[in-house]
Amino acid sequence: MQRRQFMTGAAALGAALVLPAAARAQDMPAGPVKIVVGFPAGGGTDVLARLLGQKLGVLWNLPVIVENRAGAAGVIAAEQVARQPNDGNTLLMAHVNSHGIAPGLQPNLGYSVDRDFTPIALVGKTPTILIGGAGQPAKTLPELVQLCRAQPGKIVFGSAGSGSAQHLALEIFKARAGIDVLHVPYKGSAPLMNDLLGGHVQYCFEGMTTATPLIQSGKVVALAQTLQQRSKSHPNVPTVAEQGYPGFEASIWFGMVGPGGMPPGMVQRMSRDIDQVLAMADVQQKLAQVGAEDGGGGAQRFADFMKSEQKKYAKTIQDAKIVAQG
Repeated sequence: MQRRQFMTGAAALGAALVLPAAARAQDMPAGPVKIVVGFPAGGGTDVLARLLGQKLGVLWNLPVIVENRAGAAGVIAAEQVARQPNDGNTLLMAHVNSHGIAPGLQPNLGYSVDRDFTPIALVGKTPTILIGGAGQPAKTLPELVQLCRAQPGKIVFGSAGSGSAQHLALEIFKARAGIDVLHVPYKGSAPLMNDLLGGHVQYCFEGMTTATPLIQSGKVVALAQTLQQRSKSHPNVPTVAEQGYPGFEASIWFGMVGPGGMPPGMVQRMSRDIDQVLAMADVQQKLAQVGAEDGGGGAQRFADFMKSEQKKYAKTIQDAKIVAQG
């Protein structure tokens, strides 16, 4: 009898020791973690993914690697990750293009953001900045709106491409301000900046990474930025919201997602750990260098944010009759 009681007690103790370990195992992927990035190495999305990957590898005691799969503004990478098992071994650094704009822009998109992805964490937002050539007449947002109203359809705005985040920022602003301008899409920011500096284009919304050195050199003038609060990287540039358009936001954002249907415990663990990494002092410093702010806050916050972004951009695309390039 005593022996039976001892064996029963030993079994219970063994189960108590094994269950927490099993529970912990369910919270983490079984093998190396791959973060897929839909843009070339060295860009802002890639820099953030590698920064997170390095820190998360230490927290998880697992190898975390970054794989660049560039093309179609992040859509190719998103399609790849949507087809992967939902075991947490493959994640995606999602981008506003693939998970905010593309669902409303591309009717034949090869994935559903809601069905095929699991939101984990918002990593950060960066503003687009409304800039103009140094020789252009309007130096402030109110002056530009007045100029556009005085010359409807004649003030030339460029963008990095039809349906790009920069183009959508322009369309949202046009609707809010009630102005009509001439939009000229380019194949990327580089040729657009050349024509802006050459005077062929007068104004544009541009990503912070491209715009910042031109602003600092005095080659262009910054009229506004598109987060609701001023970016720490550009504290002297007023927001669109504070210049008469409350609630205006058209950010370029990044967030971590996995394939659809990931285990809730794993999602919670990953989201909590990403929040921890984003709060680290050295990470905060590097985020500031690329202007990424307002990350973290949990998986539900990111899920709600993505839904609101998809709704906003889908309406803008429909109202402006924007069609996908190519």
